[in-house]
Parts: sequence; structure tokens; C-alpha cells
Amino acid sequence: MDDPELYDDLAGQVALVTGANRGIGRQIAENLHDLGATVYAGTRSVTHDVPDDWQHVLLDVTQEGDVESAVDGIFDEVGRLDILVNNAGIGEFGDDIVAEPTDRIDRTLATNLRGPMLLCKHAVPLLIQREGGRVVNLSSGMGAIGEAQSGGSPAYRISKTGINGLTAYLHGEYAEQGLLANSVCPGWVRTDMGGDEADRSVEEGAETPTWLARFQPGSPGGKFWRRKSVIDW
Repeated sequence: MDDPELYDDLAGQVALVTGANRGIGRQIAENLHDLGATVYAGTRSVTHDVPDDWQHVLLDVTQEGDVESAVDGIFDEVGRLDILVNNAGIGEFGDDIVAEPTDRIDRTLATNLRGPMLLCKHAVPLLIQREGGRVVNLSSGMGAIGEAQSGGSPAYRISKTGINGLTAYLHGEYAEQGLLANSVCPGWVRTDMGGDEADRSVEEGAETPTWLARFQPGSPGGKFWRRKSVIDW
């Protein structure tokens, strides 16, 4: 596969990043802002802190009203959306499906899969206004069905399998209209979710998602990436 053509400057482009107040999402938002994009930072609470030069939007991805209001607000304010980063996610690990509480299953799927689907439901019309709109879905190798799936955490794993399915669907449905949808495994990252023992920094975890957000029209879509290389679903 040829190296994709990248935007070196995102000035004039608009990005929406969910879960942007901490961890990988905050770093992606910072990277996109540094590249010149207008960044809408979605957070679950208005009390969450984000830099003053970002556009702070209340966005609990489990609440369709928040999703609709955020996207409508972007359209009303700037009339375009070029990049959607579905980063917001939760993970509670360890139990097998017999032991995993049903409320955890519901909470995980609502945040990690239903939320990104709602974002796409409302944001795709804006993203396809111009050729080369990008959706970057934060996934995980734990959801790759080509890998052994033992080790518990079924809700998290299946939510990430579903995210990869969402990526494949978006590519199949909208690639001809210029949409570039890709999934990315950031690796095991030292965040609140990943813990202190993780082997990658937040900056390293955000590198490939940021790179995908820089793809120019005609770049690869419908792929699953890790460290800027395509990996098996």
C-alpha cells in the first residue's frame, strides 16, 4: 500500500473529538489544534477542563440529545465538519461473560458502540459535504476476531469488535461519497483506563489516530490500523 497523502496543515478544517478532556482524546485534540484545526472538545460534563482556545461542548455519547445538539451547534457555528474522532470509551476488565454484571454490559456497549453509532448518524451528513471527511474510531486489538478472545472482558471486547464493524459499514456505505472511515488500535497506553503498567505513553497512543485524521481525499479507508500499519480485524 502506498503511503497516504497527508495534510500538513489543518487550518480551516473542523474536528470533533469525544472524550477530549483527558488521556488519548485530549492528546489527539491537542495535536489537531496544533495542526491548525478548529477543535470541538466533547466532554461528559461542563465541569471538565479543556483549554480556552478549544470549543468546549457538552457531549455524553450515551445521550442522543447531547449528540444532536453538539453536531447541530457545529453546523450553526461553522457550517462544516471535516474530522470526527470517536474516542470516548470505558473499560472494566477481567470477568468472563458469566460473571460480568449486566449493568456493566449495558454501560459498556452504550458508551463504546452505541455512542459512536449515534455520532455517525448525526455527523455523517456534515462529513460528506466535502470529499475526504474523516471518521477515526478508537478500537482495540482485544476486539479483533482474528485473535484469541480468552481472558475475560466480553463487553469491552465485543464493543470494539462492533466499532470495527461500524468502520467497515461506513466505508461500504459512504466511501463513494468521499468518506474516509478507519479504526485504530492505540496499543496499551498509560491512561486512567490502561493503568500505570502500560507500555505506551499517551503521546504514542495518540500518534496514529492523529495521523489518520490527516488523511487527504483518496487515502485508504475501511481499515484497522496500529502504529500506522494495517492489521487484521
